[in-house]
Amino acid sequence: MPSILEVDVAQPEGSRPLSLDLRTPGAAGAPLVVFLHGGGWRRGSRKVFTPGIGDARSFDRIVAAGFAVASCEYRLSAEARFPAQLDDVDAALAWLQAHGAEHGADASRIVLWGVSAGATLAALAGLRRDDICGVVDWFGPADLFAMAEHDTGEAPEDTREARWLGGPAADRPEVARLASPALQVHAGAPPFHIAHGTADEHVPFAQSEALAAALRAVGVGVELRPVPGGRHFWKGLDDTDVVFDRAIDFVARVTGHNREDHR
Repeated sequence: MPSILEVDVAQPEGSRPLSLDLRTPGAAGAPLVVFLHGGGWRRGSRKVFTPGIGDARSFDRIVAAGFAVASCEYRLSAEARFPAQLDDVDAALAWLQAHGAEHGADASRIVLWGVSAGATLAALAGLRRDDICGVVDWFGPADLFAMAEHDTGEAPEDTREARWLGGPAADRPEVARLASPALQVHAGAPPFHIAHGTADEHVPFAQSEALAAALRAVGVGVELRPVPGGRHFWKGLDDTDVVFDRAIDFVARVTGHNREDHR
């Protein structure tokens, strides 16, 4: 079954069409990874898993393990503010649930996998839906009030988070709370795999610690994987295969997929 690229799945009023790329392993019934890119909600592309890491070591690696991967667009902060991006994720999921089986993807077994800003969206979507098997969160902002205390050298209203929320967290506390995964956790949420570099200069490692602690406090399964010396987007790592394989193993566990069939 061939992969399909440039599928339009939604066109929000007044916005551009939103597309996804669906890569499949060639066998029917593959569990589905839904990928959300990073870029501070203001830039980025569904075509890039992580800057500096090519397709062969990212998208293709996941597909080779027997999973389908849908890499999805969402509106950026110059186009729409929170929570519009969650509507976009819902639209992509709706298309995949309606059409995924036609292309070999089992949309009853979905794991959301996000990077940086995309990890925040993956976490929020996973926490608000009841049809998600798990969430892979790579170094995503989790508490936007704490992020506002992180010195970026920008004016408070110019940070990535403020542009997404429509103002600094202190000025929009209810919106910031709703946009903070660590403040939205609840019992019964899907399990999480969180990986974060301890030397991340853009999103402090403490963000992932806070999310993991909040999940544990309500009894949600979570594995927090510190990556010593890792910086944002895994800069500073000579080999990213280990972080990918740990996440892929998590996806296999929560979807009941046997990776040995694809080795």
